[in-house]
Amino acid sequence: MMNENDIYKESLSSKRTSALFLGLMLVFFLLFLWQVKLSGFQPLAILFLSLSVAFLFYVLNFRRLHTQISSDALTLRFGIFTWTVLFDNIAGCALDDNLPKITKYGGAGIHFFVFEKRYRASFNFLEYRRVVVRFKKARGFVKELSFSTRQPDEIIQLIGQEKI
Repeated sequence: MMNENDIYKESLSSKRTSALFLGLMLVFFLLFLWQVKLSGFQPLAILFLSLSVAFLFYVLNFRRLHTQISSDALTLRFGIFTWTVLFDNIAGCALDDNLPKITKYGGAGIHFFVFEKRYRASFNFLEYRRVVVRFKKARGFVKELSFSTRQPDEIIQLIGQEKI
C-alpha cells in the first residue's frame, strides 16, 4: 500500500532464488538426519543442522525485495534488513550493467563487494536488471548501492539522471 509521500513502490520475488535456498536447506537437513543416524549428534551433524537453519533463514528473509521511493529517500527492504538513502546523499544513479559475470551472477540476497575501487552493497535477485546509486558521502565503507528492479529506467528517472 502506497503512502501519500510515496512516489514509487515495487515488490520483487524470485521463484528460482526461493527454490535454490529451499533446496539447499533440505539437502543440509537430510545430511543432518543421515549424520545423526550414522554417528549421533556429532560436530558434523551440528554443522549440517546449522547450515540447514541458515538456509531456512534465507528462504524466509530473502523471499521478497521491497523498493520504495518517497519524496526524499530511496528505501530497500529484504526481510529484516532495510537500507535507506536520502536523496541529499545521492550523487547519481545509472543502470548497473557492467559487472563481471562472477559478481553479477554470484548470488542473490544482500552482498557486499568492491567494484572499480568502490565498496558496494547489493540487494538483488539474479533474473532482474539492476540500478546502482552512488553516494556523495560514504555510509561506513559503502560508497554505492545497487538493487534489482523490473523498472530500471523509471527508477533512474525518478532518482535523477546524473550518470556515474
